[in-house]
Amino acid sequence: MKKAIAVLSGDGIGPEVMSEAIKVLLRIAEDFGHEFILQNALIGGTAWEIHGEHFPEETKKICEGSDAILFGSVGGPIQEQGNAKWQDCERNSILQLRQYFRFQTNLRPSKVYPALADSCVLRPQIIGNGVDILCVRELSGDIYFGEHRIEVIEGVKNAIDVMTYDEITIADIAHAAFQAARHRRKKVTSVDKANVLACSRLWREVVTEVSKEYPDCQLEHLLVDNCAMQLIRCPTAFDVLLMPNMFGDILSDEVSVLAGSLGMLPSASLNKHGFGLYEPSSGSAPDIAGKGIANPIGQILSAAMMLEYSFQLVQESEAIHRAVEKSLDQGFRTADISTPNDRLRPISTIEMGNIIIKNLIS
Repeated sequence: MKKAIAVLSGDGIGPEVMSEAIKVLLRIAEDFGHEFILQNALIGGTAWEIHGEHFPEETKKICEGSDAILFGSVGGPIQEQGNAKWQDCERNSILQLRQYFRFQTNLRPSKVYPALADSCVLRPQIIGNGVDILCVRELSGDIYFGEHRIEVIEGVKNAIDVMTYDEITIADIAHAAFQAARHRRKKVTSVDKANVLACSRLWREVVTEVSKEYPDCQLEHLLVDNCAMQLIRCPTAFDVLLMPNMFGDILSDEVSVLAGSLGMLPSASLNKHGFGLYEPSSGSAPDIAGKGIANPIGQILSAAMMLEYSFQLVQESEAIHRAVEKSLDQGFRTADISTPNDRLRPISTIEMGNIIIKNLIS
């Protein structure tokens, strides 16, 4: 198979973890007889330095000509957010990417590996033999893309943010959740605030209707506040979490904490045509950039998701997952997932990438 991949390493630790993901992809290509054409492009602060904008036309064209986008991270230090280089960096880069390519489905798996039980914030008796949750978040609607304004009414400032959803958008994301559940444990938990919001009442109505097409899957509805509590109280009860944009933004971050580190977590954003952007959940982490200690696993697993969802290379994706799990079982840890009980010292970003490659081919 021959595929073109737009590689947008971005800022902070992005280039460091991206290098390890690329090494893994090249090994996969060699072992399985594929050709991955890697096309590097600038995004975020690094793009601003050259082009004076965060998402330049050159990058857009490279992405348009690719079969998938492998994304690193964007953004700079909090204390420098007022600088032109970093001001609105994420909004002008990753959000523009999502809007331009009309990504509507975000898939964010969060897995607590048994080998990393000590890194989880919850007690061992709560996480049991591990937690495996897939967050399915709608990306194109909700309050983020409604009207936003501040106005003065009778001398008092008023802020107005409009939340909207239509039944077609809801049905599309519901189908994505149920189709994912069919390949997992066949349970979908739909999250809303139907006791208050009209959008949530429509959400619950449409999701219920879509569920009739998937009689092999179980559907449950949870109010968002109750769901937030149950995710901590009993995370093993969840399989697929189906969420509108804002609730998904919040709860997927809550779920991510269970894995022990954001550096462990991949994600995928897909549009109706199957075109996807794949990125880790860790962010640019400028405080550790250049130190060689960032965890590359989230970026590597994002590449694995790309192989599975955009290229349908399931066997190759599973090989990466097995190599990651084997590396963790052997006791290898980067600093973010290291604990005092570990028998081995924390290893570097490059060392972790090399170990995963070794386990990939062993």
